[in-house]
Amino acid sequence: MISIAIVNFHNAPLLRLCLKSLARAKTSEDMEVIVVDSESTPETAQVIRDEGDQLFGTVNLLAFKENTGYTRGVNEGLVVSRGRYTLVMNPDVVILPGALDTLVHYMDLHPEVGLSGPELLNFDGTRQHSFFRFYTVATVFCRRMPWLPGARRVLERFIMRDIRPSKPISVDWLMGSALFVRMSAYERIGGMDEHLFHYFNDVDWAWSFWENKYRVAYNPHASVYHYHQRLSKGRWGLLDALLNRNTRWHLRDALRFFSKRGLRPVHTLTPQPFDI
Repeated sequence: MISIAIVNFHNAPLLRLCLKSLARAKTSEDMEVIVVDSESTPETAQVIRDEGDQLFGTVNLLAFKENTGYTRGVNEGLVVSRGRYTLVMNPDVVILPGALDTLVHYMDLHPEVGLSGPELLNFDGTRQHSFFRFYTVATVFCRRMPWLPGARRVLERFIMRDIRPSKPISVDWLMGSALFVRMSAYERIGGMDEHLFHYFNDVDWAWSFWENKYRVAYNPHASVYHYHQRLSKGRWGLLDALLNRNTRWHLRDALRFFSKRGLRPVHTLTPQPFDI
């Protein structure tokens, strides 16, 4: 069995679309669906009744009155997951047919991989940047102020623009919008660090997988659509810390991440392809 843990926050229309796409995904595995609803609203429960229970028999709804943040939402979903793998994802992801079976097949063939992720596509079919090298302090400044001298070179290395994989590769970390987790590895490593409220949790978690001798892999053979909004991106560089709540969260979590992991990454990988 595989588990699907959807971390939702005030997104009933996208959750409805996400659940419908899961039902069409046609996996050969038994599947359980968990919805973790932060600052839960009646609209979410209505979507579960209208779509979830009809499509899957039952959906496990974990409703929280408070804004738990993405990190805790992921952890709450993982705690109740019963599958040998769990796909942790946002409700703004649309699963394409065959993607789940592809993810399962790849992880079955590669027990050294603890965490993998699919190709994320915009709805026009273009590929999103969803795999990265580890952050440095320079990366954070260059993302806020891309006009700085040398910023383009720093950012292109960060987003691994030099790599256009046609088959699975090792990467430093994956965007947390859709993560396929080996649960036996999770049981050894634990969940995301809840000191990181909303950002850098995916970076830090991937670091933990590498520390514990598990690979992190990007799998372009499995594709999903993703409605991506970078809420922490503003127009005024570091001044956004005064104007944009998400920017403040991002910078706060960045400080916590670097205080935990240090100012320089332990390693930056040279991607290695896997046979599949």
